[in-house]
Amino acid sequence: MKTLAAKNLEKIYSRRKVVDGVSIYMEKGELVGLAGPNGAGKTTTFYIISGFIYPDKGSVLLDDEDITNLPVHLRARKGIVYLPQEPSIFRRLTVEENILSALELYNPKKVAMEKLEVLLNTFHLSHLRKKKGGNLSGGERRRTEVARAFSVEPHFMLLDEPFTGIDPLMTSELMELLKTLKSKGDGILISDHNIKEVLKICERVYILCEGKVIFHGRPDEVVKNEKVRELYLGGGCKLR
Repeated sequence: MKTLAAKNLEKIYSRRKVVDGVSIYMEKGELVGLAGPNGAGKTTTFYIISGFIYPDKGSVLLDDEDITNLPVHLRARKGIVYLPQEPSIFRRLTVEENILSALELYNPKKVAMEKLEVLLNTFHLSHLRKKKGGNLSGGERRRTEVARAFSVEPHFMLLDEPFTGIDPLMTSELMELLKTLKSKGDGILISDHNIKEVLKICERVYILCEGKVIFHGRPDEVVKNEKVRELYLGGGCKLR
């Protein structure tokens, strides 16, 4: 069973610890959440795990291999893929061209076309295949981006704020798709400031506040925890 772990991560910007001793562990086939208010350090943690930036302290391990100093493209080859919150779709390409742009990097054309059909069906995009990226709704765009990311068959996918900017119906559809991918053995780590969405879909959740993990547990444990309740019901994220 493949594992992905971040151990005691620290990142300092302008003398401030944006990430302060964060440790996360997950296995393939798990859907894990990283929740917390805006500015809690979620995206920086994702950047460190995916290789866009390096930690000042701590390590990132894929199984027992230390990949802390590997650049993002080498981590991607090892099966760690990051999907940012910001739109990453090619606006002038169609849905199928967007997905093929990734498939054709690693597959012969015939194989790429076969995999394209599977992805279009899996992500309910067949009826949109000829639609330009710039003409998609927020939910359609997000599904296309996730389909393209999964086209490289990653072991672990990091989704940063995947439900931002899409309507409730599309959010529910995307949740069901992620559950399906998880059931097929994909490891998925979701970051979101909306804890309700994270608790609905994830098996375990890490709660971040001011760069620290203040709680980690199952959704039913998270909602009962006093620190978490104060964070989300008491009006703010303050440790000092």
